Amino acid sequence: MLMNELTEQQQAELHQALLDLRTELQQLLENSSDGAQPVSLDEPIGRLSRMDAMQQQSMVQANRRTTQTRMTKIEAALRRHTNDKYGLCVSCEEDIGFARLNAQPEAHFCIDCQGNRETRSSHAE
Repeated sequence: MLMNELTEQQQAELHQALLDLRTELQQLLENSSDGAQPVSLDEPIGRLSRMDAMQQQSMVQANRRTTQTRMTKIEAALRRHTNDKYGLCVSCEEDIGFARLNAQPEAHFCIDCQGNRETRSSHAE
């Protein structure tokens, strides 16, 4: 097993950050569920108001998808924490720096591997 360079205090801080972030995102999802509901065509509102409501609904749905994707990454990071693999890149198994994890606690790639993934995906377009 590879040794993670994060101190126990850093591990604890990041674990708490993941738990707090999960709670915050769960609340966001709960609070936005009404706005994601389909716009009723039977409501007596004007055409522009209906279009605005549909645009708002679309934006709420997109934000919910982004939040759900981030929630999935947070759950994966919490599982890695439980398995003592948190802070290690899932690609190269090198340490992910504390500064990166502090900024994005759910990160599962080191900065080099993340950069390589982004470079490959931009060349594929």
